Amino acid sequence: MSSKINRLARTGGAIYGLLLAMGSVALAQPADYPNKSVRIITDAAAGNANDVTIRLLGEQLQQVWKQQIVVMNHPGAGGGIAARAASQIEPDGYNFYVPGASSFLALKDASGVSPNLPVVVPRDYKPVSMLTLQPMFIGVSHKLGVSNVKELIELAKQKPGEIAYAANGRGRITHLAMELFQERAGIKLNFVPYAGGPPAAMNDVISGRIGIVLEGYSGMGGAIEGNSIKGIGVATLERLKEFPDMPTVAETLPRYFAGGWTVLLAPNGTPDAIISKVSADVEKAQTNPEFVARLGKLGAYLTKMSPQDVQAFVNREQDTWQPILEKLAASEEKK
Repeated sequence: MSSKINRLARTGGAIYGLLLAMGSVALAQPADYPNKSVRIITDAAAGNANDVTIRLLGEQLQQVWKQQIVVMNHPGAGGGIAARAASQIEPDGYNFYVPGASSFLALKDASGVSPNLPVVVPRDYKPVSMLTLQPMFIGVSHKLGVSNVKELIELAKQKPGEIAYAANGRGRITHLAMELFQERAGIKLNFVPYAGGPPAAMNDVISGRIGIVLEGYSGMGGAIEGNSIKGIGVATLERLKEFPDMPTVAETLPRYFAGGWTVLLAPNGTPDAIISKVSADVEKAQTNPEFVARLGKLGAYLTKMSPQDVQAFVNREQDTWQPILEKLAASEEKK
């Protein structure tokens, strides 16, 4: 009797194991995904660097998935509006979120910071893929009368607090990058936030009302190429091959680096099988030479990362910018 029971147990265990294996295969290969349109929520204003990146990626994924990619722009409140919208999306594999880097870098409970920020992974969302790194370019009004970063610093030292720069809202990546710039250069500039981000400030930079703008190339490249404003530096450690004549800020301020980055997130509860598929499909899209070239012309660079790599990257960035954030919070409390 005991041997019969043992045989049944072994048989039952084998069948159970087979069912589990079959289930794992089914989960690992969602063959019918996606079978409807996919929505991506972003805090990027239409036309800025992140928005362009997401839409170009959407074009690539539409070719693979044969489904529409709908980009939902929710700019404003330092990324808080998009974060609130993203917190309410269904974890069904058809809703994703691409916050700006700044949404990960806000100081929780600091004055003026949305309660939905900072974004924390994996507490709030599952990381899916790294999309791009977007080095920042510094542009200046021709009326400022400077032609390079060194001259800008010298002028700012002569006029402390008088030269204005355009950035996204307080605590956003363009603001943080300029705070770091001021700290390294030993200067004081006047921060002027624009709800639509630096692209919304271009007319004011061209007119001379605003002296400096910091943004990804897609948001200001047209103005630089048309000579409406002057590009004086890119915030990378080495010159970019697409822009060999553009000096780096690091040539004047050693080791200065600042850039935006975009990561694709899914709400917690999204099936792991879908996370894996989307991550793999994004990585395939990143091998398309035409896609790579189009983004390179915009100053955006594709970076392949697994969900685990994304998690580690975000943690490192939060550690890097935390001192700047705390300094901003402390200055706010003194007002």
